Amino acid sequence: MTAKLVFLGRLEDVAGMGELVVGPGPLEAVLAALEPALAVQLLGERVRMALNGQLIAEGGGIVLADGDELAFLPPVSGG
Repeated sequence: MTAKLVFLGRLEDVAGMGELVVGPGPLEAVLAALEPALAVQLLGERVRMALNGQLIAEGGGIVLADGDELAFLPPVSGG
């Protein structure tokens, strides 16, 4: 059983990869198993998350199930 984390934009650079396969479970436990520097970036107040393609308001209470995909979307700047 696995879930997938997807890192977009600058978060891909921080993670050193675009995707990471993880075990299902509470988001807090999944993030605790990552490198601390990456986990801190993913929890930034301006980082949005999309669970299975649907934007979610906040990360509290998320439990990843088998087959879930959680994407982390950094703030976008433009000109």
